Amino acid sequence: MPGAVHVVIGTDDGRVSEEALALFNELKPGGDAAEFANDVVEGVVANADEAYKACARTIEALQTIGFFGADKIVWLKAANFLADDRTGGSERAKQGVEDLLEVLKAGISEEVTLIVSASAIDKRRGFYKWLQKNAEVATFDKIDVSKDGWEDEVALLVTTRAKELGLAFAHEALDLFVQMAGEETRQIGNELEKLHLYLGERRTVELEDVRLLVPLSRKGVVFEISRALERRDAERAIELVDAQLEKGENAIGLIRAAIIPTVRNLFMVRVLMDAHPGLPTASGPGFTAALNRLPEGERAWLPRTKTGKVNGWGLFFAARKASQFTTSEMREAMESALQADKSLVTTALDPRMVLHRLVAELCMGAKKRRKSA
Repeated sequence: MPGAVHVVIGTDDGRVSEEALALFNELKPGGDAAEFANDVVEGVVANADEAYKACARTIEALQTIGFFGADKIVWLKAANFLADDRTGGSERAKQGVEDLLEVLKAGISEEVTLIVSASAIDKRRGFYKWLQKNAEVATFDKIDVSKDGWEDEVALLVTTRAKELGLAFAHEALDLFVQMAGEETRQIGNELEKLHLYLGERRTVELEDVRLLVPLSRKGVVFEISRALERRDAERAIELVDAQLEKGENAIGLIRAAIIPTVRNLFMVRVLMDAHPGLPTASGPGFTAALNRLPEGERAWLPRTKTGKVNGWGLFFAARKASQFTTSEMREAMESALQADKSLVTTALDPRMVLHRLVAELCMGAKKRRKSA
């Protein structure tokens, strides 16, 4: 009976590394001869010739008898030449992989176990097709942030990892962490480790902890600007806008990614809650489910997911602050956002001034009403 072959692949580099290492530690022989029975072939290469040599070393390790005939494990680790790219597509690299495939087809000794780990692999080639039929293949892809509900998937991953460190998140802190850390397991793990060390004996991660320690990604900036506008926190919103402009962010892109969607969501939610004051706002899933139960005529204008259901993620955050705004005020805010966007596109006005004025108008709405009264 030929030896076993295990494959760990996927776009989530951190998870692939973790799972492959765990599998290696689980399968590797123990005892005094362990260091002689385990061969790790580094698969990270710089060119096609190095890829060929990595395959050759793997073949050599597979065909070398273990110490005193004992079981042995060979790990082709983090191979970066199996995809359809410049290195993987070269004839030299493909020849190395074909040579390895021929050895596997012929059958490796039953005392030998092979592990292959890689972040990308060309699924059209014979190597992958053979592995799919004859090996145990585990796939760990990054969460697709273009799909509906990705935030909930990432939040579940974060809370699971945090629990392993004895950490718990305050609600808003978790929302912000998800937007800032993104979907990559390695990045999430690194940021959680930083929080773990920083908090010491304190075990609950608060909003300010996330703001202090987790780098602000573009998604995080958009999220933070939206939340600041919903709180009428002009100082924080302007601070974030200025930071992005200093980094070279386009003002039109910023207003259309962060400000206009927030104003639109607040307006939609205010209209909905005027008509349906009993809409539940305790949880995102419950709020979204309630929106999807509304008559089609009342939800036809709401943002939709790819499956045709109401996309309640942004609307839910707006709903939690909707009591601070009136419908007439949000109509004015929509007009202000439209005029600001038009000014950015068609005039030579200073973009910073345009955005500052818009943020001030949106956040000062309540005070303006009190003065006019």
